[in-house]
Amino acid sequence: MTKRGVADGLERWKWVVALVAAIAALSALFAAPAEARRHHHSGRAYHARHSFIHHAAHHRRGGAHLSHAARRGASTASGGGPAFAAIVVDANSGRTLYARNEHELRHPASVTKVMTLYLLFEQLEKGRLRLDSPLVISSHAAAQAPTKLGLAPGQTIDVDSAIKAVVTKSANDIAAAIAENIAGDEETFADMMTRKAHQLGMSRTHYANASGLPNDEQITTAHDLSVLGRAIQDRFPRYYRYFSTHAFVWRGQSHRNHNHLLGQIRGVDGIKTGYTHASGFNLLTSVRRDGHHIVAVVMGGRTAAARDRVMAGLIAEHIGDGAAVRTARAISEGEPAPAPIARAEEEKEETPIVAAAVTAPAAPAPAAAPALAPRVMALASAPPLLAVPTPERADKIRPAFVAGGHKAAEPAPVHAGRRQPEPARRDGARATTDGSTAAKAGHATKLAAVTTPNALPARMTDTDRTLVARSDRGEPSKAEQARPNHSGWMIQIGATDDAEKAQQLLSRARAKGVPATAKAFTEKVQKGRETLYRARFAGLEEKSAETACRALKRSGFSCFTTKN
Repeated sequence: MTKRGVADGLERWKWVVALVAAIAALSALFAAPAEARRHHHSGRAYHARHSFIHHAAHHRRGGAHLSHAARRGASTASGGGPAFAAIVVDANSGRTLYARNEHELRHPASVTKVMTLYLLFEQLEKGRLRLDSPLVISSHAAAQAPTKLGLAPGQTIDVDSAIKAVVTKSANDIAAAIAENIAGDEETFADMMTRKAHQLGMSRTHYANASGLPNDEQITTAHDLSVLGRAIQDRFPRYYRYFSTHAFVWRGQSHRNHNHLLGQIRGVDGIKTGYTHASGFNLLTSVRRDGHHIVAVVMGGRTAAARDRVMAGLIAEHIGDGAAVRTARAISEGEPAPAPIARAEEEKEETPIVAAAVTAPAAPAPAAAPALAPRVMALASAPPLLAVPTPERADKIRPAFVAGGHKAAEPAPVHAGRRQPEPARRDGARATTDGSTAAKAGHATKLAAVTTPNALPARMTDTDRTLVARSDRGEPSKAEQARPNHSGWMIQIGATDDAEKAQQLLSRARAKGVPATAKAFTEKVQKGRETLYRARFAGLEEKSAETACRALKRSGFSCFTTKN
């Protein structure tokens, strides 16, 4: 190649390089304003959110802009996956203003505690507890995972402080203590929660514990939580105000409410946050502003901040969409609530009406706990707002012993065609403190309305009336025999209102460590107008009785030993 050819080639490459450099310069020139505009827009969006939260801007145009940002945040918060769900309901009219995946099953996490407090408020309303009543902390309650208040077994907390600890600190130990002091054990209380949910129309909700700690069977929907958020306000306006508590001081330490929108967005008056790894960040919120009232739910946020941004946007866009006058009827319960097992039978011995010795049937092999999938599928296929009928009878198992309280208020009136639920007698409720009320899977006792001598069916035979009359007077019938002599030490594992249930309790307990030599029997006793059937094992040595009782407690039973 000649020198001239080489020179021409280099010249052409110079032009190519110069052209590329020019294009790059032009790109940078046009990109700079675009980047500036993007940052400017992002800054405006952030400023709008910040201004909204701190200055309560509620103009429709600004609200729509914020809601758009919030909807973008919803996708981010949920990672684009199916975990995100939300609903906004006009509490004045009952109309749904916004919904996304509202009937999809989700884990409620600590929003569970709203139902826990719903049942506690019932006890307060009916006089079975007072705000100054002490709740005793059991070993089971003290062993709950954080967050918790950290009380030791045997310590007490008054009901007023317990409510505030649950609302602000979201204390899992206190939620468990509430459950045990009302129902005897947490599992029974969870059954009560589920029953109450279904009575309110929360047909796809199932509770497995009182705190919301991780459990595959603890499921609900955004729609169901919105129902609960409205119902607790309608039913308990006096106690609902606890959900606006900003901070709670316990033994010199202040615990702030986890609901960051409370006091930051105008009109927010509660109610509860929640988080587990499986649920994401959840929030149930109530907002009252300028005559409007909405209840909103956000579930599945990736972070608390993302969840709060979504909720703030939903509030901004929809607070003015609802009615300004209340026309919706209060959410009612489909069936009477079951009478809670407020206290257990005291240890004090009464003369039994009859002591029918029975041989408990051989305990079948323990059935495996039901898998989540069938339960979830059943709930998923249930139509929304389907109230589940209340069973007629209760499998009412009482713990072995709990210090008592005095009789509560009179029971609710009997509805035609229904058996009257018996109110539990409780004030200043207390529970055992040795962990004996700890619930374990596989020992659920389903609660329902309880049939008592005061609520017998209208059609009674003469024989029935005679037996009831004799029972009321404490007189034995012809079938009642002298009390059998059970020598040695005995274990009492509970007392129920039905002989068959007592025998079933014995059968379940037999498989959990009771020696084969122990003789199972039920003992019928009268407590006022209430008939109970004690479930007991007899014929044991002191050491073997105590060993068996400890094994039963580890399996979730309540029990105590006594020498005959």
